[in-house]
Amino acid sequence: MNFTENIKIALNAVRSNILRAVLTLLIIAFGIMALVGILTAIDNAIFSLSDNFNRLGANSFSVFPARDGVSGNRKGKKAKRADEISFKQAMAFKDKFDFPGKVSVSMWCTGNAVVKYEKEKTNPTVLLDAVDENNLYVKGYEIEYGRNFTEIEVENGSNKVIIGKDIVETLFDDKPQRALQKVIAVGNIKYKVVGILKSRGSSMNQSDDRRVLIPLMNGKRYYGSSKKNYRIGVAMANSTDMDSGIAAATGLFRNIRRLKASQENDFRIFHSNSLVEIITENTTNLRMGALIIGLMTLLGAAIGLMNIMLVSVTERTREVGICKAIGATKQNILVQFLTEAVVICQMGGIVGIILGVLIGFGVAHAMDGNFVMPWNWIGLAVFVCMVVGIVSGLYPALKAAKLDPIESLRHE
Repeated sequence: MNFTENIKIALNAVRSNILRAVLTLLIIAFGIMALVGILTAIDNAIFSLSDNFNRLGANSFSVFPARDGVSGNRKGKKAKRADEISFKQAMAFKDKFDFPGKVSVSMWCTGNAVVKYEKEKTNPTVLLDAVDENNLYVKGYEIEYGRNFTEIEVENGSNKVIIGKDIVETLFDDKPQRALQKVIAVGNIKYKVVGILKSRGSSMNQSDDRRVLIPLMNGKRYYGSSKKNYRIGVAMANSTDMDSGIAAATGLFRNIRRLKASQENDFRIFHSNSLVEIITENTTNLRMGALIIGLMTLLGAAIGLMNIMLVSVTERTREVGICKAIGATKQNILVQFLTEAVVICQMGGIVGIILGVLIGFGVAHAMDGNFVMPWNWIGLAVFVCMVVGIVSGLYPALKAAKLDPIESLRHE
C-alpha cells in the first residue's frame, strides 16, 4: 500500500467512528490551542510593545529624573527623592551636548485640554505638550500639512500650534487644508494652526492623534512652575553611536546636576529598546509555562488516542486478518495504523492552530498592534502532533501487526 491509500483508509476509519474520533480530536485541538495561542499572544504582545516604543524614534533615548531615590536608607535616614529636571538644566544639556544628533526639550502641560474652533469643541481629553523645534524629529512625528515650529517661535513663545488628526476631524470636519492658518482656542489661549501631524493611530490604548503641540516657552509661560519637570530627548545621527551617546549624555548630565564622584546618578536614561529587551527576557518563563500546559493537555490526548487505537485494533481484528490473507505484511499493517493515529492528531492540530492563531490575533487587536503570523509556533505544533500521533499509535500498531492471520479471521 502506498501513502495515499494509507491516508484514505485512515480517513475512512475516522468516518466510521466519527464521534469517538471527534472527541479525541478536540482534546488534541485544545492542547495545541493552549500551546500555539499562549505563545502567539506573547509574541504579538512583545511585537506591539516594541512597535509602540520604537515610535519614540529608532535611534533615540530620553533622560528622566530617578524615581527611586538617590541615596540608600542608611542609619535610619530616608532615601532622598530625585529632583525634577529644571528648565535651566534641560537647556544647559541641549546647549552642551555636542555628540552627532539632535536634542529636544519638552514639557507636559495637561492631559485634559479642551480645543475650540467657532462653535465646535473637543472633549476634555486632549494631550497638550510644549515642545521645541527638534521634538518632532526626536519623537518620530511627521508633519503631513503645514510646517514645524521655527527656532524663533520656540524662543519667543509664539501663539502657534501643531494639531493631531483627531482634532482636525472633530473641529474641521476632517479637512486638513481648512484647518491651516485658522485660530483655535486651547483652554482660554488662542493659537494659530501652522501644522498638522501625520496620523500615527493608537499607542497603548491611547490615541497619538489626539494631541496638541505648542512652543516650549509658551508652555512654560502658562503651565510652568518651579516643580515642573522638563523632558530631554536625544536622537542620534547613527544608531551605532547609541552606547557612546548615552555614555556622553550621562557624564554631561552628572556635571549639570553637580553630582560628586561618590554619588549615584539621580536620573535615568531610557532607550526605546531597553524595556522591550527586559520584557522579552522575563517572558521566557511564561513561554515555558505555556509549553508545559500545552504538553500536559497533549499527554491526556495521547492517552485517549492510544485507547481509541487499541479499541480500533480489537474491532478490526478480522479486517487485519483479511489484509494479511491477501498479502499484506506486518510493515503494511504497522504503517496503516500509525498513519491513522497521525491523521487524527494532525486534524486536531489544524483545529488547534486555527484557534491559537485567533487568540494571538485577538491579543494584537486588543493592544492596537500589528498581528504577526506565528509560523515558528505553527511548525512546532505540526511537529508535536506528529510525535504524539506516532507515540500514541505505535503500541496499537505493533499489536495489530503481530496478530495471527488465522486467529484474526476466526474473530467475531
